[in-house]
Amino acid sequence: MGVVNTTPDSFSDGGTLYRGGRLDLGQALSRAVAMVDQGAAIVDIGGESTRPGARAVSAGEEMDRVLPLVERIAAELDVVISVDTSNPDLMREAAQLGAGMLNDVRALSRPGALAAAAASGLPVCLMHMQGEPGTMQSEPSYQDVVREVADFLQQRVADCARAGIARERLLLDPGFGFGKTVGHNLQLLRDLPTLAELGLPLLVGLSRKSLIGKLLGRELDQRLPASLALAVLAVERGAAVVRTHDVAATADAVAMYVAMEDAVEQ
Repeated sequence: MGVVNTTPDSFSDGGTLYRGGRLDLGQALSRAVAMVDQGAAIVDIGGESTRPGARAVSAGEEMDRVLPLVERIAAELDVVISVDTSNPDLMREAAQLGAGMLNDVRALSRPGALAAAAASGLPVCLMHMQGEPGTMQSEPSYQDVVREVADFLQQRVADCARAGIARERLLLDPGFGFGKTVGHNLQLLRDLPTLAELGLPLLVGLSRKSLIGKLLGRELDQRLPASLALAVLAVERGAAVVRTHDVAATADAVAMYVAMEDAVEQ
């Protein structure tokens, strides 16, 4: 899953697709094309930054950022378009324009989100987050982070079932970096097989995370080697989808792991 942020303030690539204060739609499309050429099976489009301390944006502003790009990609590329949003109106409109997946960091908890996702008929990724982006990293606290994340996701799966969203449409994301300390993130990665026991595909996003900066002292532009290591470790522990800003390198790293596993099975 390649990441295309249409926001001016995302933690990793905020503003790189903007010209004169406006989103450059052509450049955003070119980035999506490059990611598909590099091996992305899914392109994840986000219009609201969820980095720690990020400001909220209005529903209208988020839709203005995301919908034109969804429409362009749907018309020009053969790729699954994922929309990274908690906004029920955007979910509905994106589904009409060709989106193939919904990716919600708030696990469909906003009013109307469950109904909008159910009506869309699309696959949905449910993510765990303690708190909200503006405050989630203030003082994250758990008795047992793996069990609490698993319990939360299991409850949201049950809530989805009651709303008419079939289990077969769901993916789960433990939410690395979303209301977690370095220790919490490492515990979740180490025990990812426990979450895999929930029986649904796992999506992980560890690319360029502050976890790497805190452990290794690396700035954003120095985090690729560690991001690749984390991606391979996640796949080895059961991840089905890897969300990344660096598609070509991540695809190569994961392909080598898959080749090794295939050789062992033969």
